[in-house]
Amino acid sequence: MKMTDDNGRIITKERKKIGKFQIDEIYCGDAVKLMKDIPSEIVDLIVTDPPFAIDFKAKRNNYNRTQERVIEGYNEVPREKYYEFTLNWMKEAYRILKKTGSMYVFSGWTNLKDILNALDEVGFITINHLIWKYQFGVFTRRKYVTSHYHILFVVKDEKKYKFNKIEHYPEDVWIINREYWTGKIKTPTKLPLALVKKILLFSSDEGDLVFDPFIGSGTVAVAAKMLGRHYLGFEIVPEYCKFARERTKNVQLNLFRYKNGRDCGENNV
Repeated sequence: MKMTDDNGRIITKERKKIGKFQIDEIYCGDAVKLMKDIPSEIVDLIVTDPPFAIDFKAKRNNYNRTQERVIEGYNEVPREKYYEFTLNWMKEAYRILKKTGSMYVFSGWTNLKDILNALDEVGFITINHLIWKYQFGVFTRRKYVTSHYHILFVVKDEKKYKFNKIEHYPEDVWIINREYWTGKIKTPTKLPLALVKKILLFSSDEGDLVFDPFIGSGTVAVAAKMLGRHYLGFEIVPEYCKFARERTKNVQLNLFRYKNGRDCGENNV
């Protein structure tokens, strides 16, 4: 009898685990250390919103994220070590990514130079520098309001990477609103599900393995499960890990909500 996961997808003996990790699972721990145990050239797509190394008062001992993303006890990565930190996780990302694979890295503008330099040093090839424009940012008095994120779309082999043209005229500026949760239990923020779904549809196929080393609230895992992809995620904050696992647990496979590059329905998950 063929083994299937809870969405009815067939799991081969080889795909059930990668190295020491079970697929379709989220693990709690330091991503830089855990990634060393993933076999080389096994991941189809990496989508991640890594630490930003912004100096602020925060509330939780995690890596380092923008202020609205943290809870009690925060201890940030020192700014002077941020490039080394970025280089270390990107080296592992390059090693585990297939030659046909790609990676999408989210970044604010503050340390964008470090992200770009690390990508070049590791050997990634930049295909596009996407802009995610959201509906508003934090009020300012003496500078322009920041209302966008950078998304670096990079590959290992510019002749072999996977790209599904789900839109006739795919532009490099994506206008997608932030999501706001009204429930009491939540992480401080998350990427919009519609944004992550769009990335997965462009750069992966059903049955592919999608990886996020800094999975936070679990949006990448949720999108992967909804679209029939496998996922693997790491997160250093135990409470975030628990939240992401619970959030992913009840997601149902839904391949029919996305048509012509547009999300035709949204679960508040």
